[in-house]
Amino acid sequence: MGGLTIIIPVYNEKDSISETINYFKNRLKNSDCIEAIFVDDNSTDGTSSVLKKLADPRFKIITHKKNRGYGASIKSAIEVSRFEYIAIVDADGSYPFEKIFELYQIIIREKADMVVAARVGEIVEINFFRRIPKYILKKLAEYLTEEEIPDLNSGLRIVCKKLIKEAMRFLPNSFSFTSTLTLYSIMKKKKLIYSPINYYKRKGKSKINPFMDTLNFFQLILRTVMFFNPLKVFLPVSILFFLSSFLVLGVSFLMGKIMDITTIILFITGLHLLAIGLLADLIDKRLNK
Repeated sequence: MGGLTIIIPVYNEKDSISETINYFKNRLKNSDCIEAIFVDDNSTDGTSSVLKKLADPRFKIITHKKNRGYGASIKSAIEVSRFEYIAIVDADGSYPFEKIFELYQIIIREKADMVVAARVGEIVEINFFRRIPKYILKKLAEYLTEEEIPDLNSGLRIVCKKLIKEAMRFLPNSFSFTSTLTLYSIMKKKKLIYSPINYYKRKGKSKINPFMDTLNFFQLILRTVMFFNPLKVFLPVSILFFLSSFLVLGVSFLMGKIMDITTIILFITGLHLLAIGLLADLIDKRLNK
């Protein structure tokens, strides 16, 4: 079954929700193969009342009785979605909605598993202090996956529903949903296409906590790669301990007093980490045959 389900997670977006709803009202006219699902994640700023006021039979509204998270909102919509392809887009006005239908044509034409709108266009309005951790996380993800990743966590993408279903047990309820889906697709060798877009300043206040969410992104990258390629994590760390043991041995020898216990501890730690990594890699290969 073809068709496109557009999922719009909403949480405290009173500054942009009316414009977003009106856009999809107009775009969905006379279309039987496209649906839109708004998921209100227990907004507290009046967004809920705007959604109800502008409700339209051409799209669905799901309301969470408590705040469950960005990923949980997408999962709720997927459960009631009708079509084979899933579009995910934010409601804050930062992404160009018209690009959704361009991405839809790409995923059908190229028979891809996912098309990600990469924020690398002429206009990219991302706060400077968010650019630094994003760059570090991007480089870490590229090192661990051995793939170039133009945009790890873009909030605009088209995905085959079967891919999301396959990856569901790995996908968190938080903002990390899209990043995890990107990493999963890369590690499982899915056909992934990046399409450049402009990215505009959002309307209203961002819900992302720069410190905590960066830590969460870092954790999810390690966890996801550990599941599919654990040696990529364990091997460099074990080598670091081996090199440290030789360095301590050499320096202490030159100083006239060999630090034998420290050297042995560092060497054995590196050996243990290497053994754990090899065991984890063996288990991974068995599970993912």
